[in-house]
Amino acid sequence: MPVKNRFAELHPEITAWRQDLHENPELLFDTHRTSALVAEKLKTFGCDEIATGIGRTGVVGVIRGKSDRSGRVIGLRADMDALPILEQTGVEYASKTPGAMHACGHDGHTSMLLGAAKYLAETRNFDGTVVVIFQPAEEGGGGGLEMCKDGLMDRFGIQEVYGMHNWPGLPSGSFAIRPGPFFAATDIFNLEIEGLGGHAAKPNETIDTTVVASQIVMAAQTIASRNADPVDQIVVSITSFETSSKAYNVIPQRVMMKGTVRTMSPKMRDLAQTRLTTLAEGIAASFGATARMDYTRNYPVMVNHEEQTEFAASVAASVAGSCADAPLVMGGEDFAYMLEERPGAYILVGNGESAAVHHPEYNFNDEVIPAGCSWWAEIVERRMPAA
Repeated sequence: MPVKNRFAELHPEITAWRQDLHENPELLFDTHRTSALVAEKLKTFGCDEIATGIGRTGVVGVIRGKSDRSGRVIGLRADMDALPILEQTGVEYASKTPGAMHACGHDGHTSMLLGAAKYLAETRNFDGTVVVIFQPAEEGGGGGLEMCKDGLMDRFGIQEVYGMHNWPGLPSGSFAIRPGPFFAATDIFNLEIEGLGGHAAKPNETIDTTVVASQIVMAAQTIASRNADPVDQIVVSITSFETSSKAYNVIPQRVMMKGTVRTMSPKMRDLAQTRLTTLAEGIAASFGATARMDYTRNYPVMVNHEEQTEFAASVAASVAGSCADAPLVMGGEDFAYMLEERPGAYILVGNGESAAVHHPEYNFNDEVIPAGCSWWAEIVERRMPAA
């Protein structure tokens, strides 16, 4: 079945929702306007139950089918939050909040799931229950984990869960997916090097923290090149290097570094943390300095379940004519927490030739809406066919 006719009819309305959300971005858990808008629309659609405040500002809607002989319950999840980026799209509905913009398409994800919810509440042409999940704080806040901690899966009896993300560079309205590990675990670290500061003209009287830190930056790359199995995926990036002095003629007492480690397996995650800490402490000690590592494990590897991935791909092919094999993605995704609690799958929908996500010129492609909505609806109607 191709794109549903109903979504062609709803396309202008859903586009208006999306552009309104784009104009009013909210960060992390501060999605109060967005959450209220979502809850109000779910109410007007006639959802059987609406719950707010799950995972702090998350919203959940329950839609029951014409029958419930199967007893099945499927969750569909969209993220709502924006990014702390100054928008440079030039569109007429550009962000009205300086320093915040929907640079990852969560405005599109939320709008497409709202469109699907409206259709499913109208038709109820399925046997079972669908739970639509609108999550805050995907962009680093772990909103998915917070919703799970609040009992999302057990409270609503969710048995399977599905997610979707737009993907620039993939043809508009097409789909791609892969089973197993899909998005990387994303860890962060803060590393402080303490030496002995002094006059730049007398380096012999100092322990130069910039030299120590520079050695660590270079050595950190050997984790991927010399410690990791070449067939395993790992990225170690030191992204911030700040000294305690900004003067030209001062060797700083301290250097503070920040970075991220991205891996695709628990084994590589353990290896990266151990080696990075050992290298930092060892190199610092060899110069007479000290290294203090603060390492935080954030989102785990997002792993698609085999059966649900195969099903999601078949639904995508029915909507778009085919479903491509997706690449491994070294970015993080906190839908991983939901997939740790329940079987399910996460799919990419093409955004066409747009700027990359997290870029100030990125904009969600509204032409994708009918395809995305159709995939959501078909997941429900195919997985829980009407009795």
